Amino acid sequence: MAQLTLAHSGLVVAICLAMAGCAPSTATRADVPAASASGAKSPPAGQQSGAGQSGGTKESATAPGSLDALRKGENTATPASSPLKDVLFDYDRYDLRGDAREVLRANADWLKKNPSAKIEIEGHCDERGTSEYNLALGAKRAQSAKDYLATLGIAGDRLSTISYGEEIPVCKQLSEDCWRQNRRARFVIIPSRPAS
Repeated sequence: MAQLTLAHSGLVVAICLAMAGCAPSTATRADVPAASASGAKSPPAGQQSGAGQSGGTKESATAPGSLDALRKGENTATPASSPLKDVLFDYDRYDLRGDAREVLRANADWLKKNPSAKIEIEGHCDERGTSEYNLALGAKRAQSAKDYLATLGIAGDRLSTISYGEEIPVCKQLSEDCWRQNRRARFVIIPSRPAS
């Protein structure tokens, strides 16, 4: 039954991406790993997803993007050990609350200490609303976080965005606490390419 539900979820994601299109990444650099037709990021040749170098220190605490984690059957939540924390949003909103700005300031501090690190900001929503509406709302949430990081001095070419709407929740119970966890912007460190 769980495999059928996961297969159904994957089919829903594929249909939604095909019909409505996932919010395009705002990455403008050629060194950001290309997305496959299904939206999954593929790491550069010779690297595993989640591996990489930044500021000379190995980022062992990084996690794969939500779609990669979902495909591997892994938890899609940001691990507590991640140097970058999620920001949460109110229902049907994409403006940044005070606590979200604090988290973004801490994330910006980490990015300043790791100047070679690039991140993808994932926009997520709870399950209420249509798939199309939630894809658009997720894109606005990711863009809102990106814009605020830019005001804190993080260069735009280090930041890209993508929306997953309601398709990759971290919590699946029908409760406000669960929905609150799903209304988020998640920060994924993009593995860097080895020097050639």
